Amino acid sequence: MTHLQAGLSPETLEKARLELNENPDTLHQDIQEVRDMVITRPDIGFLRTDDAFILRFLRARKFQHFEAFRLLAQYFEYRQQNLDMFKSFKATDPGIKQALKDGFPGGLANLDHYGRKILVLFAANWDQSRYTLVDILRAILLSLEAMIEDPELQVNGFVLIIDWSNFTFKQASKLTPSMLRLAIEGLQVKTLL
Repeated sequence: MTHLQAGLSPETLEKARLELNENPDTLHQDIQEVRDMVITRPDIGFLRTDDAFILRFLRARKFQHFEAFRLLAQYFEYRQQNLDMFKSFKATDPGIKQALKDGFPGGLANLDHYGRKILVLFAANWDQSRYTLVDILRAILLSLEAMIEDPELQVNGFVLIIDWSNFTFKQASKLTPSMLRLAIEGLQVKTLL
């Protein structure tokens, strides 16, 4: 076991080995292979290439180096293409703070039987007078960003449940094609991590 695997339970270590092809003997080499691909994309500003950060992407792609690199590139591309979304990207931002306060997203205390974190969104709770759909998306992305720091969750993953019951036409009218695209692209990168 390497220092990058510290904190993982024996069960999760075994799951990482069997399901994700994680091998402590080649972990640093795997990370370096992904890091070496960064120079192939000078158009992207890779703001982080430390071992722990790259390991997230390797786990998300079952240690397939090229696929992990593609996901890493998509992550930074999305952030570069949507700079406004990531300005004041912290829980104290008024819109994010209000969305979080209203449960966007809500997290259940218990994990599911696979060890995954369960996130729940009640779409009808969106109060359009206090924050925008972008604020909700930012709150979700910020929450996922914080949770993915946990190595156990990197291996086990997340479940996102969205309850659309009682979602009004007035609320739905704010779901423009460009907003839906922004949300889908952002969530694809995050949920694939």
